[in-house]
Amino acid sequence: MTTVSSDLLTAMNGTSGTSSASSSSSLNNNSADAIQNRFLTLLIAQMKNQDPSNPMDNSQLTTQMAQLSTVSGITQLNTTLSTLMGNLNSSQALQSANMIGHSVLAPGNNIQLTSDTTKAADGTETTTQKAVFGVQLDSTASSVIVTVKDSSGAVVRTMDLGSQAAGAVPVIWDGTNDAGTKAADGKYTFTVTASNAGVPVNAAALAFGTVSSVSTASDGSIKLNVSNIGTIKPTDVVQIL
Repeated sequence: MTTVSSDLLTAMNGTSGTSSASSSSSLNNNSADAIQNRFLTLLIAQMKNQDPSNPMDNSQLTTQMAQLSTVSGITQLNTTLSTLMGNLNSSQALQSANMIGHSVLAPGNNIQLTSDTTKAADGTETTTQKAVFGVQLDSTASSVIVTVKDSSGAVVRTMDLGSQAAGAVPVIWDGTNDAGTKAADGKYTFTVTASNAGVPVNAAALAFGTVSSVSTASDGSIKLNVSNIGTIKPTDVVQIL
């Protein structure tokens, strides 16, 4: 029957009766140094308490040292990855901050129709309306139809964009409705359908907005706060205008 000494038990538990409080604290965490200290303490205890008639051979010692090297390497790798992720998030935040004040197209179907009044040198004033949005086409389309609706869901304007290439297509609406008069300023929504020679083409609505600020979510990810769209990820931006 093999007798396990108290030295071996304390080594396995990561504690020692003769260790100081600071040493115990170090051994009780999962840092690379603590793992190495526990392993070496356990190895020494094994060697001190081995059977003299059947001592540990070199292959067993080599195997245990290899296991220590693997655990230590994984711990160091995790630490390195954590540092890289922190640096990446900081870099992404700085890059995203450069987008503040820029206008973007991102997934969404909101339209904001606004008026702008300019005054000529002779004192006459001219008022124009404009709303910017976009569509995203997976492939070339021979027909792209945009339907603008008001808050009640009634159709205000149907726009035929004709043939368009694949990708993001910015669209400007001058505020004219299907009756030929000007629609009221405010919020609208739109839908888009597309086809190529009668075959449907996947088309997505893109809303237009201006990046007002950048924030960090609780999980560390970066968010863009965009007018008329809301909070989005930097990867949601389809086009910067």
